[in-house]
Amino acid sequence: MQCLRSTQPVDYLPEVCGLEHSTLQITIEQKRHPMRKYLLLSAFLVTTATGFAQTTWKADPFHSRLGFTVTHLGINDVPGHFGDYEVTITSAKPDFSDAVVELSAQTATINTRVEARDKHLKSADFFDVEKFPTMSFKSTSIKKDGKNKYKLSGPLTMHGVTKLVTVTMQYRGTANNPAAKTDAAGIQITGIINRADFGIGAGFPPPMISNQVNIIADGEFNKK
Repeated sequence: MQCLRSTQPVDYLPEVCGLEHSTLQITIEQKRHPMRKYLLLSAFLVTTATGFAQTTWKADPFHSRLGFTVTHLGINDVPGHFGDYEVTITSAKPDFSDAVVELSAQTATINTRVEARDKHLKSADFFDVEKFPTMSFKSTSIKKDGKNKYKLSGPLTMHGVTKLVTVTMQYRGTANNPAAKTDAAGIQITGIINRADFGIGAGFPPPMISNQVNIIADGEFNKK
């Protein structure tokens, strides 16, 4: 079948050579404006790259806390925290649903408000801080677990042992921080780890000290 030729305007062309009107019109428009498709493609790529740009958030040490509790004698929770740590979150989405969380803490800065107990916790009986001065965590997966809540999983390295752990992250909102002159996001991370998995305090089994350690970390993360 031969192609039909027509001198009619494009808006009135019937189906020609198996091409519908809209397809034929686009083809003709591309021939008239060969650079248009490249400009549109460039604009699309720029918009896409901007939309998926990673943003870095760092914990503000003045408004954050890396805390924990253990149960003593099976009847009472004893709190503590680490004083020197860095936590960074990278995310491309405003709800942090794609967040990657990285933590590094100095074990020698453990603080339970009792000097003698802290000295014991730093010894080889527990954290052995001279041999293992840092503990670290980096999330490798994130799954939604409710409104603004997510399950973070990743390797935790502590006391020379690395284990996969899962914790809960809650995004609590974003506000402008006038002192830091940037936005700040509220993030809370909670979870449970087993100290026996990391060989910490093996000589002090439950019920003297619970194997279960409750993690409670609250942070204000400033946008960088």
